[in-house]
Amino acid sequence: MNFSTSTAFHGWRPAAWLRVTGEDAATFLQGQFTNELRGLPAGGAVYGLWLTLKGKVLADSFVVRGAEPAEFWVGSYFSPAAVIRERLEAFIIADDVTIEDVTAAWAAVTLLGEGGAATMATDAATAGGARGGVVFRGRRGQEAAVEWVFPGAQSDAVRAQLAGVRELEGEEMTRRRITAGVPAVPVDLGPGDLPGEGGLEHDAISYTKGCYLGQEVMARLKSMGQVRRRLMRVAGRAGEAAPGSLPAALFAGGRKVGEVRSAVSDGGGGWVGLAMLTLLQLEAGAGLAVAVDAVPTVRLIDGL
Repeated sequence: MNFSTSTAFHGWRPAAWLRVTGEDAATFLQGQFTNELRGLPAGGAVYGLWLTLKGKVLADSFVVRGAEPAEFWVGSYFSPAAVIRERLEAFIIADDVTIEDVTAAWAAVTLLGEGGAATMATDAATAGGARGGVVFRGRRGQEAAVEWVFPGAQSDAVRAQLAGVRELEGEEMTRRRITAGVPAVPVDLGPGDLPGEGGLEHDAISYTKGCYLGQEVMARLKSMGQVRRRLMRVAGRAGEAAPGSLPAALFAGGRKVGEVRSAVSDGGGGWVGLAMLTLLQLEAGAGLAVAVDAVPTVRLIDGL
């Protein structure tokens, strides 16, 4: 592969990589996943959520249509394989569906930058899915990202193909994700939260696909048009480290208004994070503090 000088990559291990097969796999997943899967071509991928009956976020994943008939891959950056598998198997009744957890045997790299995306797209089209792996568009931040997931035994060969390409470590990937306001599930958004509270109502939810677990709650929330809490970007001032233990409470005027759920150095002496905040208790321009009687040192990046 020939990558441009602007391309970078990040090596990672999926938290979940499941193979779902069977004659009923397509209809079964369609009835469980929050996003539309009908019409998905071979190699096509959709991002969405797995909800509880009350519409809370249990896990997120991509669903990728496999090359073989009735084959799907379910993969997640952060949501554990055991959680997704248990959630799915709980609703298999008389369906011809088999779920295999192959997470431990697969590895992945993210290619960042339009040059990397174009190279991977060409290679996947001409070499059977990037030489036997699975390739799809990722959700890493503002920059174009392509995920290449492959059997772990191929890791050395993949690394050899990426020789000379700049590698990004985990802290930089976290910084890019937080700066773009992309939640990690279940760290930033979990079983106590609704999709809309994490800003996922547009990217991860279909309001036209029909029934799925939690769909009635999603429809009701859409008609209400407003959530009372929201995951928002925050920043700590220069010279102060991010909270050492997360989640970390945030206060405004002596009253708790939310908590920081993920945080990382901003590379300039301060830090950036994602915080779940109660909108009704916030005022525009209000400073936030990390203790009830502390000086406000945290500011909102997002507007109310």
